Amino acid sequence: MPMRATRTGTMTIPITITGIMATITMIITAMSTTIMTMPRMIMGTITTIITTSIATIPTITTATSMLMTTNERGGAGDLAGREAAALYRLMTWLSPAFPVGGFSYSSGMEWAVEAGDITDIATLADWLDAMLGDGSGLCDATFLVHAFRAAEACEEATLNDIAELAAAFVPSRERQLETTSQGRAFIDIARAAWDADGLDAMVAACSTPLVYPVAVGVVAAMHGVPLAPTLHAFLHALVSNWISAASRLIPLGQTDSQRALVRLEAAVAATANRALYVTLDDLGSATFRADLASLRHEAQYTRLFRS
Repeated sequence: MPMRATRTGTMTIPITITGIMATITMIITAMSTTIMTMPRMIMGTITTIITTSIATIPTITTATSMLMTTNERGGAGDLAGREAAALYRLMTWLSPAFPVGGFSYSSGMEWAVEAGDITDIATLADWLDAMLGDGSGLCDATFLVHAFRAAEACEEATLNDIAELAAAFVPSRERQLETTSQGRAFIDIARAAWDADGLDAMVAACSTPLVYPVAVGVVAAMHGVPLAPTLHAFLHALVSNWISAASRLIPLGQTDSQRALVRLEAAVAATANRALYVTLDDLGSATFRADLASLRHEAQYTRLFRS
């Protein structure tokens, strides 16, 4: 039977002793013992406090704090079965280990590094913040939202229109290769290992290859994974891949890479929240330099990345 990780805490118990003596010196010894009982696999902590005074015999007070169970309905902090399954799938699908080939693309940043636009953690964070809020990040997030809703409602014609518009929004040939290759790989692996009822019909309804955000939205909807965490996880994976590429190009150390991710946490959350309410008519990009970088990368002499 699987067991969840637990966390321990500290319990402070005030003890007041009244008597003839005005001042009593007490020695408190606390002993914590972690126990496990069968068959319910309940873990807890027993704290035994031995109180000794000059004028009294030792008094033993035992406080038991039960932390978790694994096969009983948990408290408000425990994940329900459906939530746990959704989290597990999102962490799998948007992990760097999921084989969509994201490590081979830089979204034009390779040219930006060579041109001197990105030189350190500060310039990287500024570049990615703009891409998130005013460029491809917001556009991809919006397409994911609309594709998710269309697939959830089984609106095949609407989904086809969204897929065509998303493919047309890509600003360069290499970015087109990047997003369609990842989208195709994501769909193929999902159908082979994570198939769901209705997924084949939704994919077949699209007359163009699904770009990456549309593919993620469709698969998540068919699996019943909630939209909001799907969107947030997608943007986190997108930013993480950008930072991973930058760490090899600038170069950037592992600690600075994490600092860059910390700086972009608020931007990821803001973009995710904004994308939930943006219409397709509102879409547009204001990151001309990033789009130009993806165009010029096609003719860059020395390249590590495909975009």
